[in-house]
Amino acid sequence: MNKSELIAAIANKTDLTKADAERAVNAYIDIIQGRVASGGEVSVPGFGTFKSSARAARDGRNPQTGEIIKIAATTVPAFTAGKTFKDAVAAGAK
Repeated sequence: MNKSELIAAIANKTDLTKADAERAVNAYIDIIQGRVASGGEVSVPGFGTFKSSARAARDGRNPQTGEIIKIAATTVPAFTAGKTFKDAVAAGAK
């Protein structure tokens, strides 16, 4: 499912117009990105938690030349699924 399909599904499920659903989805994404980018976290009970995670510097290898390269430390976004979400996925896989 891509973003436009998600917007259409939300519009159908909530009786919102597609324009209203798109504004809601965009606002949700903007809020999560802003909070996580500033070092905070967003927790949606039953669904999961969005947060940032520090990734340490490390050595890597150039796959073409085999040369060892330094990979700088960075901060990356992370998502941890909640129990209800995990249970739903597990039940759907059976």
